[in-house]
Amino acid sequence: MSKRFNTIDGADFIHMMTMGAARLESQVEQVNALNVFPVPDGDTGTNMNLTMSSGIDELHRKPSEHLGKTAMALSKGLLMGARGNSGVILSQLFRGFAKSVQEENAIHPQQFAAALQQGVDTAYQAVVKPVEGTVLTVARESAKEATSYARKAGDIADLLEHTLRKAEEVLARTPDMLPVLKQVGVVDAGGRGLVLIYEGMLQALTGEQPPLPVAETAKPAAIPQQSLHDMVSAQAHMATEDIEFGYCTEFMVKLSPDKVPGLQFDEGDFRHELEKFGDSLLVVSDEDLVKVHIHAEYPGEVMNYAMKFGDLTRIKIENMREQHEHIIQAEEAGRANAYLHAPAIQEQPAVPEEQEVELKRFGFVTVSVGDGISEIFSSLGVDQVIAGGQTMNPSTEDIVKAIMKTPADTVYVLPNNSNIVMAAEQARELVEEKQVIVIPSKTIPQGMAALLAFVDNATSESNTDAMTAALQNVRSGQITQAVRDSSIDGMDIKENDYLGLMDGRIAVAIPDLSAACQQLLDQMIGEDGEIVTILAGEEAVAEQTAAIEAYLAEHHPNVEVEVHSGGQPLYVYLFSVE
Repeated sequence: MSKRFNTIDGADFIHMMTMGAARLESQVEQVNALNVFPVPDGDTGTNMNLTMSSGIDELHRKPSEHLGKTAMALSKGLLMGARGNSGVILSQLFRGFAKSVQEENAIHPQQFAAALQQGVDTAYQAVVKPVEGTVLTVARESAKEATSYARKAGDIADLLEHTLRKAEEVLARTPDMLPVLKQVGVVDAGGRGLVLIYEGMLQALTGEQPPLPVAETAKPAAIPQQSLHDMVSAQAHMATEDIEFGYCTEFMVKLSPDKVPGLQFDEGDFRHELEKFGDSLLVVSDEDLVKVHIHAEYPGEVMNYAMKFGDLTRIKIENMREQHEHIIQAEEAGRANAYLHAPAIQEQPAVPEEQEVELKRFGFVTVSVGDGISEIFSSLGVDQVIAGGQTMNPSTEDIVKAIMKTPADTVYVLPNNSNIVMAAEQARELVEEKQVIVIPSKTIPQGMAALLAFVDNATSESNTDAMTAALQNVRSGQITQAVRDSSIDGMDIKENDYLGLMDGRIAVAIPDLSAACQQLLDQMIGEDGEIVTILAGEEAVAEQTAAIEAYLAEHHPNVEVEVHSGGQPLYVYLFSVE
């Protein structure tokens, strides 16, 4: 007869999470296979697994009978090890869980359910535009079920079983919520990963082996053709007099509980109040510090309100109307492509730890894949190049370490992959010693365009605006091979077809490499393309690359073409068009 778990303590929690991680690890490839695009970089399972492994390592480094302490240790490990969007969301789910129970030696079913709900709330706050039919939906609906059932649950095992059943039910319905899942005939990969973790946690309490996995597919249904990628529109250029909120205001608040009797800090309420003073608001808090960034017309009003909660420090106010001049200068400077002809900057010898390093105004951290691409980034002045990208997303900790190694007061981070942006944002929140600015580049060409838009003598605000705007001035293309049969947007894809992706959307799927390259480039160049850059991958052959150049010379004679050895795996060619 299995043990009754009316409450669980720290030791029980360690066992549950260890089993949850083991269950996920055993099905990593199954979760990876659920990724929508049939390209060879589906890594949701890998990212979630590596994130969980980091959390479990921290748990075993700091074992405790106190449940709150073990939950906080798990949260710290997940936070630092988070990889990809799925890993970041997972870390936020358990971050909220940990905050809910941090003072508890042991918890009963209602407390467990409340912790799951706080985890969901925390994760939703971290995602700017939550999408239905993803791991967030699975987590939200299963936590809602747990909260509803908690009062009548026999014990925590009984509660977790109901939570798991609801998660499985919602997971099965994800194709009805997210059309692209129904097109391909799969359920959400991140949601499946969470279900596996819940299965392992339940197994730790009951001793019962979870059922063998079945094919996680949904019955395909015909739906209208729809884009898989929502393009972010570029910021409209404006006249100086059109700037509504003229002062970029940044500061930190050292929280002082009860500074105003009866007034307690709540991040949500605090953010809601500050929204009244301006726009471009960012509020990030931990136990005793709050970071604030806002564009306001009356910065004094913002700070007067914030001072009710503690002392202000690191105050910076900049007049954006004056800075508008610098934005114009940055645009007029253009995107000089001298880097294409300059030799790569050689890596400098490490400075001994005892030698004090003079900090620059600005530094750069970027994620790259392939030696040739890394050399180009170095020639553009990047201080730290993190190996990563499609096949291995760097963790939050990897990005934090790179930021701290960069000898600059302000560090720009370019993720260059949509699946790394959230980890970069999370790293930014963890670094207090420097100003960290994430430019949300989603492709290698976008990262290069952003760097070319940087002007050394401009302000950080001006450069941020110019670099972010530059992301929209380049079209990104990729050529790879399909790893399985599929059907997307009415396009029948066969295993080993060459896929041409334009800005994240599959635009071409045919068996011939030359034809795939030609058709993709035709679409990318359109009627206004002026400069084409070709980055040849490790599988590209010189004859094929020369044939692409000849095709462009014949069919697009007015386009300037630059070719470089990128050395990237999986993607035979990366194209950019400006």
